[in-house]
Amino acid sequence: MRYMVVSDIHGDFDWASRIVEVFGQEQADRLIILGDILYHGPRNDLPAGYAPKKVIPLLNSIKDKIIAVRGNCDAEVDQMVLEFPIMDDYKMIESGGKVFVLTHGHVYWPGNFPEDMPEGAVFLSGHIHVVTDEIVDGIRCMNPGSPSIPKENSAPSYILIEGGEALLKKFL
Repeated sequence: MRYMVVSDIHGDFDWASRIVEVFGQEQADRLIILGDILYHGPRNDLPAGYAPKKVIPLLNSIKDKIIAVRGNCDAEVDQMVLEFPIMDDYKMIESGGKVFVLTHGHVYWPGNFPEDMPEGAVFLSGHIHVVTDEIVDGIRCMNPGSPSIPKENSAPSYILIEGGEALLKKFL
């Protein structure tokens, strides 16, 4: 199983389209979205391609391939229009015998991990809009940043997971 991981789309149709395109090019089996799918939030500027009503049918068209968790900008009304579950604070997947913990980063974050996170797991989060790959308390923590509202000069990026390995890649 090959996974592509993104976060913080914030309703940007241009980036959502690019993500779906790269998802196909990478021949990934599942697209993982680490929250903040449709709304840009009160603290962020409006993304250049902001069109959440266009993002909804685009993502719903691949609903069976999406694994998502709730971001701080995601609400019950978003779940009413998206045809895949988005309301869990975190989920876990397995790849190559390794567990990957998926969360947005506003409830759990590097250094504040879920209590049931297994030893040796890789922690994936979004929320801060900054691409990171670091060790925190002995745990590998990765963040693909935000393609639509990158911060701290982060390049729009994503994570590929296959066979228990995780690799950060930049959108070209």
